[in-house]
Amino acid sequence: MHFSTAFLASISLSGVLAAPFVDKVRDNPLTKRSCENSASDRSCWGDYDLSTNYYEEVPDTGVTREYWFEVQNITAAPDGVERVVLCVNGTVPGPTIIADWGDTVVVHLTNAMANNGTSLHFHGIRQNMTNQNDGVPAITQCPLAPGDSMTYTWRATQYGSSWYHSHFAVQAWDGIFGGILINGPATANYDEDLGNLFLNDWSHQTAEVLALSAATSGPPTLDNCLINGTNTYDADTGTVGSRFETTFVAGTRYRIRLVNGAADTHFRFTIDNHTMEVIQTDFVPIVPYNTTAVSIGMGQRYDVIVTAEFDTGDFWMRAIPQESCSNTDNVDNMLGIVRYDSSSTSDPSTTSYTLSDSCDDEDITTLVPYLAMDASTTASVSDDFLAALSFGTTIKWTMGGVSFVSEWDYPTLKAINEGNDTWSSEQNVVVLDTANEWVYFIIETTFAQAHPIHLHGHDFWVLASGTGTYDSSTVTLQTTNGPRRDVAMLPASGYLVIAYYTDNPGAWLMHCHIAWHASEGFALQLLERQTEIPALIDGDSLNSTCTAWDTYVAEYDIEQDDSGI
Repeated sequence: MHFSTAFLASISLSGVLAAPFVDKVRDNPLTKRSCENSASDRSCWGDYDLSTNYYEEVPDTGVTREYWFEVQNITAAPDGVERVVLCVNGTVPGPTIIADWGDTVVVHLTNAMANNGTSLHFHGIRQNMTNQNDGVPAITQCPLAPGDSMTYTWRATQYGSSWYHSHFAVQAWDGIFGGILINGPATANYDEDLGNLFLNDWSHQTAEVLALSAATSGPPTLDNCLINGTNTYDADTGTVGSRFETTFVAGTRYRIRLVNGAADTHFRFTIDNHTMEVIQTDFVPIVPYNTTAVSIGMGQRYDVIVTAEFDTGDFWMRAIPQESCSNTDNVDNMLGIVRYDSSSTSDPSTTSYTLSDSCDDEDITTLVPYLAMDASTTASVSDDFLAALSFGTTIKWTMGGVSFVSEWDYPTLKAINEGNDTWSSEQNVVVLDTANEWVYFIIETTFAQAHPIHLHGHDFWVLASGTGTYDSSTVTLQTTNGPRRDVAMLPASGYLVIAYYTDNPGAWLMHCHIAWHASEGFALQLLERQTEIPALIDGDSLNSTCTAWDTYVAEYDIEQDDSGI
């Protein structure tokens, strides 16, 4: 099944407790039946539906979706100001990967840049038993050298919205990103799927220059923001660039797949005079709720349905940078336009809803997974480790007192493939040897800034979050069908408690999704079921990429200058 798209373009490790994963699934009102997904019934998907436990059961479509991507240097002007950008197949955002739930996705990647390594990470894709395809230099592969090619293969075991991006240095925020759209059932009906809508911050300097500034002077101020790769900018010569626009037809219900692809900007998304029905967080369908604004942190996704309630008019679409945790010059200019007449060229005269400035997640009581699954209630919690800043010749972030560094030329999977099980302290490895156990993490910070925490290879349960120091004697953990997702906000001067289940062998990264913080060491890696990993590794492919990288490094005297991720 396929639908048209119009927008394409310091932790604490607890004790662990073994428990069968299937025991967590709770009763669901739907029963499996064969039907056709349609505008009048989006809940079903052939022989599957919203009640299907997608962690255990996936449609066997037999379909392979194949893509050929080339990473390039080009000159472009997303907001009317020309600069060098990095991109996929000549566009920012790059092409959207579209598949159906259960399909196999194959991405052939060629590095056509002259002097830069690269990779592609498929954000939120769990990579069940395919850890080597996670696309993280220094963890699952060596960087892809200029002129070299490689192939990623993975299965769409969940459905919903996400994005792919480079995980090499800070390239993603120079333009190496694009959408992922996995068709499947939905928790509310809609008429038209408008596809991914990217919210990005943007600078007229390269992200590499900004990262160097961040390492010595703290977070840089970005010049502008983009909606789906475009916006205007008030330059010395006048207003340049163009706004994103879309046209609504009265009475139509539109699905919009919001993606925050920013380096360091938390947005509040809203459309003047319209209400949104939120149906999904990251790759987890939820019980729908209505709101006029959605708070979306870096790396997060929200799928919303907007009903076209008017016959005529032009309305501002707003992605408002939250100033309490974002540094952007053009706060009031992150605007797109919803038109009810495509021939209109007028700027809207509508006004925004009254909104507070906050970098908190959406209220967790509203993020109720439709497929109800409980976390274990009996894991013990010990050891708190702070996420903190350290100052030396450069600024570093630490988790548990360690600023993460892993070497580009000796990724974790290469070490495992060679039988090496000795890790440096800087690699910040948490070893989880046993299958099908519950793991709790407590992440805390005394720093007065919120952080988006992203886990590779898993959805996690959000058990608690709040301000102040975590106290197990006073904080109640929500283990009964709490929010599940792969990115959650660690509140400023606060804590985040998450749980996940060791059902996917691999070396999995957990990190802050603020670009500068990951580069400066705000990360750790979870080594899950290490003895099972070698059988999952394609040694020839891994070594071929590393050999080409080693040759490039030797020829051009390349030195690693960041955390490796």
